[in-house]
Amino acid sequence: MNPRDISMTASDLSRLRDVLKARASVGRDQDHLDSLEHELDRAHVVEACAIPHDVVTMNSQVRIEDVETGLENTYTVVFPSEASIPEKKISILAPIGTALLGARAGATVDWPVPAGRRTVRIKEVLYQPEAAGDYHL
Repeated sequence: MNPRDISMTASDLSRLRDVLKARASVGRDQDHLDSLEHELDRAHVVEACAIPHDVVTMNSQVRIEDVETGLENTYTVVFPSEASIPEKKISILAPIGTALLGARAGATVDWPVPAGRRTVRIKEVLYQPEAAGDYHL
């Protein structure tokens, strides 16, 4: 993946660091944890009230388009305990969740899949807690 500028709230950063600490003791999914840690280390941290409304934060709902197929889907990026495929809630520990975090509407993001790489374009951030004033999420 090409380096890209990402933004993140201080609250999301703190909670995600806690997730990393808890998961590191389990010893599973180390590649995914390393990828998320890399994203956290290079993020521009801003106050929740200052994050642009089109940036994907935790609990954001985003509409994405697969660059190869043109198919669109809508997902919410959530903490691992809230993940639910039937509800289209994608864990931040899933490669797509990590790729989306901190990116802006209009950006393309990619991540590794068994057959190579998958690339999607963020068409729209439909809901972002910070933009809605839901700072507690």
